[in-house]
Formats: sequence, C-alpha cells, structure tokens
Amino acid sequence: MAGNDFRPGRRKKNKKGATKGSGGKNRRSLAGKGPTPKAEDRPYHAAYKRKVERERRNSGRHTREKNNELVVGRNPVIECLHAKVPATQLYVVQGTGHDDRLSEAVTLAHSRSIPVSEIPRQEMDRMTGNGLHQGIGLDMPPFRYTEVHDLIAQAADTPGPGMVVLLDNITDPRNLGAVIRSVAAFGGDGVVIPERRSASVTAVAWRTSAGTAARLPVARATNLTRTVKEFQQNGYQVVGLDSGGTATLDTYSAAETPVLIVVGSEGKGISRLVRENCDVIMSIPMAEWVESLNASVAAGVVLSEFARQRRVN
Repeated sequence: MAGNDFRPGRRKKNKKGATKGSGGKNRRSLAGKGPTPKAEDRPYHAAYKRKVERERRNSGRHTREKNNELVVGRNPVIECLHAKVPATQLYVVQGTGHDDRLSEAVTLAHSRSIPVSEIPRQEMDRMTGNGLHQGIGLDMPPFRYTEVHDLIAQAADTPGPGMVVLLDNITDPRNLGAVIRSVAAFGGDGVVIPERRSASVTAVAWRTSAGTAARLPVARATNLTRTVKEFQQNGYQVVGLDSGGTATLDTYSAAETPVLIVVGSEGKGISRLVRENCDVIMSIPMAEWVESLNASVAAGVVLSEFARQRRVN
C-alpha cells in the first residue's frame, strides 16, 4: 500500500554503490584477507603446538650432513683414527663405561684436533638407527674424488711412465681399499672406479687402505669404455687381467709404456665392452688347480711385477 511507504522504522532501499560519505568502508569490508595460514602456523591449532615441541626437542640435537658417514664401534673407530680418516667429530655417549679402547679413541681424536662431544644415549640411538654403537661414533665427510682427466694430467707430471688401475665390477669396499693400498705401495698414480654398481671409498675402504686413500687420487668414471679410450688417446697401453689371455705376466713388459691395468671381479670378470677395448688380455701364471685370484690380490701381483720391471730398466 502506498501509505505503508511512510510507516515508522521503515528501511529505505539503498542505491547501487557505496553510501555517500562512508569513506569506502563497505568497499574495504569486501577485500580478501589472503590465504589461510598453515595449521602449524596458527597458534591456537594443535599442529602449532606439535611444531613448537618438535623444535624444542631438536634444539639440543647434534646435526650432521646427510651425506656424511657415521662409523660406530670402538675397534672400527680406532682403526679409522689410525688410518687418518678425515673425520669431523667424535661422539661419545654420556655415562659410557671407559676402557683402554675408548681412552685411545679420545686421545687420538685430541691429537688430530678432532672435536669430541658427549651426547645422550637416545641421541646416538637416533643418529645410528639402533643401539649397536658401543657408545662411540666417528663422523666423516664424503670422499673427494678426482676427475679422470685430472688423474691423467697428474700422472703425466710425475717421473716415469704412468701406472693406473681401473676396477670393473668390484663391489666389495675391502677389495677397493686393498687395491688403493697396493697402487700406493708400488708407485702407481691412481685408481679409477665406475660411478654406479661399484664399491665407493667408505669407512671400510679407508681402513683397508691403511690411510693411503688420503694420498692417492681415486677418480670416478661415468662410462668405463669411454674412459679406456681416453687413456689410450693419452698413450696408455690398456691391459685387462683375465684367465686365458694372449699374454702372461712373465712375458709382458710395462717397463717403458704408461699402462692402465683393468681388474674385474672374481666372479664376473671384466665387462664385455671394456674387454673388447683392451689392447692386451693378460693372465697370471699360477698352479693349475687354483681357479682364480681375488681381485685385490691379482692387482697387487701385477703391480709388484710392473714396479720391478721399471726399477731394473
């Protein structure tokens, strides 16, 4: 009814747009407030309380680089310290019973200026994933490998022809460590290993090498066939060790020629493509009833003979 338009308390219909003289108040009320914060960032949320508690617990923890290796056990730690592994921290569990081995480990660490930290047992359990650490752990950074071309260049700068060992299908780090030790002992220039499906220089290899891994270049190759050809292009004679070779150790001479010695595993031997690119396949004379030699032993025998040839030449 027309008369109802003037009844008391009636609300007038507003025109479109902001009310005149409002200062844009209605416009600001329509503006967005941004994205909703994550649950762990909202102080009233349970996830926020869990985050605070987690940060509180972690504040006292010892952090380690993800790629570092933690060697545990009293004898392994002492062996690594004697081998002068480039360790960054020695951890000792609080309340661990002291004996001669623990005292020796701490003394060796102090003599090499390696920091020693006492940590709670549950912290060491967390770092190792189990409780089989005997209350001690040695933190060591990843091994620094050399590039193949740098290894060749370094060998060229040393007196006498180069002598390098290339390992193919060697997955036992103890074999790798033993080969590194033999190469160093007989005047070799370095070791080459594949990037994949191969043993790497871990704490086990360090201990087996008796510290020589700190002084001898170890290079990683992405493709062994290309690596063999690279050595050949730099004047190396590539000698593959395998039974039934066309040459034998007592007839082959490496006195004057740079040589790359290719050693395969005791089971698989040398890969087919690598074998096809070797200049010579050489066998080691031995008793007929002995089927084969361990890879590191075979490498040591050949290195010893080649070193003898070069001394008498």
